[in-house]
Amino acid sequence: MLIVTGTVSAHPTTFERIRELSLEHVRRSRTEPGCISHAVYVDGEEPLRLFFFERWADRAALQAHFEVPASAKFIAALRELAAHATGPDIFEVAEPANA
Repeated sequence: MLIVTGTVSAHPTTFERIRELSLEHVRRSRTEPGCISHAVYVDGEEPLRLFFFERWADRAALQAHFEVPASAKFIAALRELAAHATGPDIFEVAEPANA
């Protein structure tokens, strides 16, 4: 399983649009093959920053996600609207033994 994280910080004037785009992206991504979970959260300490947390079954599923045209459009929109972004950070983890 892969865990993917990332953050995006908005300008005060772009936060709502980034939040809307992020929620659309998360909801769409959840329907893709191999997506175990996909979520976005508002940072509790920096309210203009969003944190993404995703779990994917394998590298092939994640690569397919990156190749979806809507994912590329989402990233392009973030680049235009964001003040700063980090990630994606990708971590390969073993499934829990009791899963």
